[in-house]
Amino acid sequence: MLRRTVKATAYALSAVLLCTGLNMETYAATGISSVLPSGGINIALDNGTTLENLQDQTGNMSIPLETVVNEEQVNEAKAAAAAEAAARELAKEEEMFKNLVIAQVSAYVNVRNLPSESGEVVGKLYNNSVGTFLAEENGWYKIQSGNVIGYVKGQYCVTGEDAIKLAREVGTRIASVTCDGLYVRKEPSTDSKILGMVAFEDDLLVLEETDTWVRVDTEEGEGWVSREFVNLHTEFVQAESKEEEAARLAKEAADRQKAREAARQATAAQATTSQSTSYGIDPTSVIISGDSEMGVAVANYAVQFVGNPYKWGGTSLTNGADCSGFVMSVYANFGVSLPHSSSADRKQGYAVDSLENAQPGDLICYSGHVALYIGDGNIVHASTKKTGIIISKADYKRILAIRRIF
Repeated sequence: MLRRTVKATAYALSAVLLCTGLNMETYAATGISSVLPSGGINIALDNGTTLENLQDQTGNMSIPLETVVNEEQVNEAKAAAAAEAAARELAKEEEMFKNLVIAQVSAYVNVRNLPSESGEVVGKLYNNSVGTFLAEENGWYKIQSGNVIGYVKGQYCVTGEDAIKLAREVGTRIASVTCDGLYVRKEPSTDSKILGMVAFEDDLLVLEETDTWVRVDTEEGEGWVSREFVNLHTEFVQAESKEEEAARLAKEAADRQKAREAARQATAAQATTSQSTSYGIDPTSVIISGDSEMGVAVANYAVQFVGNPYKWGGTSLTNGADCSGFVMSVYANFGVSLPHSSSADRKQGYAVDSLENAQPGDLICYSGHVALYIGDGNIVHASTKKTGIIISKADYKRILAIRRIF
């Protein structure tokens, strides 16, 4: 009777057979057909049992072998396959980076419809923004970036081999979670302590990569997730077309008008519901001010709920909300609909270039997390189950994006 079995997959066993010159014999008395080493083998053995002269219970089967197939060999084969896949992915990525055109200017470079200063401006490629190289003509690069196709002056951009290194510096490496409730562990091992969980489609900032694990930044701290359950990609800022810029400016004006009345109504109706908390910055020490009347109203409304609980998947400002649920519910009181997703929040409204230019009410987006800016370098956010809704410094961790809703 064979006990404590360990299964070797076909590819791993086949590799062992070929590398060791293994010979297999089977006999008609066993009722087992002959098996070639390269066939679909799935065999179960005692841990540490040698395969030499293995027999069945009747003593009729003889398989003279010269090696042992064990779990360690299987794991080594899997690790080798993972390393090979990671190397292929890296080579493919570098080839793609080589084909990028990256702006290196103080503000932006115009994208024109012709390779000439007389060409019409069809968009803007901002500093460190990226386009795909299509062709070169008289010192101009033809690119495609977002919805913009046109020409930029080559002297203001880099491409080819120079773009490979720069792409890693200006791009943001992201791990998008492909399952719900993915564990984040302290060390890259399934035996390691669990720091927390991240949700389906959360975008996490990548800090380090191995063949099988990825170190990411989460609200509970830096930890590791299995590479098997994330999609890795590098994000870049792309060009804005002339039409997109005009539409954005018009929408901003309309949103400001719409939100102004909602802000007045929310301010008049708001009630104090905050609770005491031993975490974060004392709400009574925070002064909220800024140039945006609506943003200040949003911030004042949001800080009322400091001290209330954090709840995974929640949207209640009093009974429990997670980070995006908190932001969504605050803005819902101002007639603005936002998604219940921190990664989707990074695409709402329009971009603010730096924390210095942030205004109260802006969304501050982090790795797998989102908060509301309240001014003076502070944010209010549903942080963790331990802390609940708190006020923190906005730069307590790396900011991925700042988005202005109105």
